[in-house]
Amino acid sequence: MRKLIFLIPVFLCVSCEYFQSSYEGEPVARVGENYLYKSDLAPLLSENMTSDDSTIIVNNYINRWATQELFILRSKINLSQEKQDAFEALIAEYRRDLYIEAYKEAIVKKTIDTTVTAFDEAAYYDSNKENFKLNVELLKLRYINIGKDNSNIEEITERFKRFEAEDKTILDSLAIQFNNYSLNDSIWVKETQVFNKIPVITAENKEKYLKKSQFYQIEDSLEVYLVRIEDKLGRNDIAPLAYVRPTVRQIILNKRKLEFIRKLEKDITKDAVKQKQFETYN
Repeated sequence: MRKLIFLIPVFLCVSCEYFQSSYEGEPVARVGENYLYKSDLAPLLSENMTSDDSTIIVNNYINRWATQELFILRSKINLSQEKQDAFEALIAEYRRDLYIEAYKEAIVKKTIDTTVTAFDEAAYYDSNKENFKLNVELLKLRYINIGKDNSNIEEITERFKRFEAEDKTILDSLAIQFNNYSLNDSIWVKETQVFNKIPVITAENKEKYLKKSQFYQIEDSLEVYLVRIEDKLGRNDIAPLAYVRPTVRQIILNKRKLEFIRKLEKDITKDAVKQKQFETYN
């Protein structure tokens, strides 16, 4: 068996400038028939490194490289030829896959239309509603959390309940007095988000407070919570398009991508046959 020699030359104690001025083909270490060159080390170093820092980085890299190379050498000695052939086949397949996927992604990125219109979203959603059943409860609501000592509680409560255009404007102007609030009751939120924002409503008492088209004024020792539930959807209800729009958009783009790749695979073969790059023999 050939003796393995692991060389780490004296150069390890020199600074970054040494590597920068050296011939790129000069080896700095060897394990068996494999060499590590100064050009392999150059990307690790920078001009602002101290000599000590560069020496530590280079030493660590060489030792790590040598350890990996030694393991590979030992594995080739100790593994059966059948096992090695199987690994080489896997490596070749992985290499092909990397090239193919990188090329496909580059072509897709350059060619595919990424514009998804509201019409596209609605059309796909309407045709696939059963695929968008909820596994969580959703709510549309507005709420305000204010201190019990707030002198404007009565006016705030009245405007919050009525919630006409003028009321919205006034409530926005008073928002600095609120400990927490959300007046946008047109968006769907998860039930768990309600628990986080309105701590007096919990999983245990939600059946009491999370009812559609209801107003609640809830108090604890320090605060008053004004809550209006506009709408509610339960588990297994069809999710509204507004809630699943990002998912619908991604599905549409993925479908376009798959369709484009299928066509690309057919076209690349046709073109190769036409240009006499590909032929079969009977």
